[in-house]
Amino acid sequence: MKVKTSITLSEDVLEQLDAVAETKESRSQVIERLLRQSFTDRARRERDLRDLELIDANADELNKEAEDVLSFQVEF
Repeated sequence: MKVKTSITLSEDVLEQLDAVAETKESRSQVIERLLRQSFTDRARRERDLRDLELIDANADELNKEAEDVLSFQVEF
């Protein structure tokens, strides 16, 4: 469902908005597309940050496991 709303934008922002609009795309469509992209990017950054925190929290154990696996390699 679409809800009609009103926003006020600076002239320079409006010019940039028009510049990134795809063919036959209304300003409303551009704003919605850019907001959706921003929300997706933000969710991805938050997920990546959580993943990094998990990796950092377990780095010592992961490194020990990697060293253990490497110790089984045979040199030629």
